[in-house]
Amino acid sequence: MGKNKLARWTELGSYDNVIQPAIRDISGKDHAIKGRWHKELFKNENPIVLELGCGKGEYTVGLANSFPENNFIGIDIKGARMWRGAKTANEQNLPNVAFLRTRIEFINSFFSEDEVDEIWITFPDPYPGGRNSNKRLTSPWFLNNYRQFLKNKALIHLKTDNKELYNFTFDVLKNNDLEIIFSTRDLHSEKTDKILSIRTHYEKIFMDAGQKINYLSFRLNKDKNIENAHTRFKRE
Repeated sequence: MGKNKLARWTELGSYDNVIQPAIRDISGKDHAIKGRWHKELFKNENPIVLELGCGKGEYTVGLANSFPENNFIGIDIKGARMWRGAKTANEQNLPNVAFLRTRIEFINSFFSEDEVDEIWITFPDPYPGGRNSNKRLTSPWFLNNYRQFLKNKALIHLKTDNKELYNFTFDVLKNNDLEIIFSTRDLHSEKTDKILSIRTHYEKIFMDAGQKINYLSFRLNKDKNIENAHTRFKRE
């Protein structure tokens, strides 16, 4: 392991706005922060917004700067990447930013019922091919996990360069009659507001390579079990 990566992990562990438990401490059990994000970390009752697979954390930090009335938590397993966002948040003295280093599969160990208001999923691993579809962060398995801690009809955003992931997610939403707020296969050709103009590290790379960015936003019903999409729908 490189010296820079070790140094970043050490520095990450010193930040008050970062939680990074060992897997053995959360596998099959709840973390102490569950249900206590408002009281113990943010010290306010403002809405909590998650970014899943936050990478370097630039989107989490960008959202926090643009919307100081909300609290933002970037979640990823790659600590050396997350270090950049956590360091920037500390340098900018942003009180409404936190980072959680864990696998998304364990997310229910950290958030209690109705604790989260909104989710961003930005350029996740698309897991191409039907055999891996259950690993996608917009698969029914993950969506049903999110239902356990999201408020009813909470907004979920997906940004991806991958058409297969976009199509898969669209079909899941249609199959389950979930409300689609906005969908496009070319986000940056649209006249969008500032929240969509924030760009991640990978988004800039994709755009420089001439790739179009797909985007979906939808509402998740708390009392509706999400099932797999068995049919193909005409997409908007």
